[in-house]
Amino acid sequence: MKSKIYSLPEIKKLKLPELKDKTLILTNGCFDLLHIGHVQYLKAAKKLGDVLLVAVNSDNSVRKLKGEGRPIIPLKERLEVLAALEAVDLVTSFSAVTCEKVIDNIRPDIYVKGGDYTRDTLPESEIVSQVGAKLEFINIDENQSTTKIIKKIISSRNQEDEVIQ
Repeated sequence: MKSKIYSLPEIKKLKLPELKDKTLILTNGCFDLLHIGHVQYLKAAKKLGDVLLVAVNSDNSVRKLKGEGRPIIPLKERLEVLAALEAVDLVTSFSAVTCEKVIDNIRPDIYVKGGDYTRDTLPESEIVSQVGAKLEFINIDENQSTTKIIKKIISSRNQEDEVIQ
């Protein structure tokens, strides 16, 4: 099977022949501890066009966004898990906290983020407008999040420790 994981310069080269006459959708995130909310979001994003590119925050940028102890899963593994999903066509990574440089370099037709953002709260809004991409928001299940999963695991572990004592 051909890899879906590419560096940003490799994807820029792909943009020409392989993506001609296709709608390129870009989304990004940490995707630490992949869960059903991520899968549903990515499936919905894919329905908006032809080719779904997922840009994944580097380990350092996840730490800056989420704090020490994150990510749980290293970048290389997060890329591989995302690449295994049917809805995902291409995967890349980036080291900044926001996806602005990726958007500027790739110039997608559509940029997608979760419905927990608005045009006013999205850091990438300005660059999306500058490159002429359409901005789409997908409603997400607020009950599904990596942070909530981690808290549940910690709470469960703490309860087990109390029972043992």
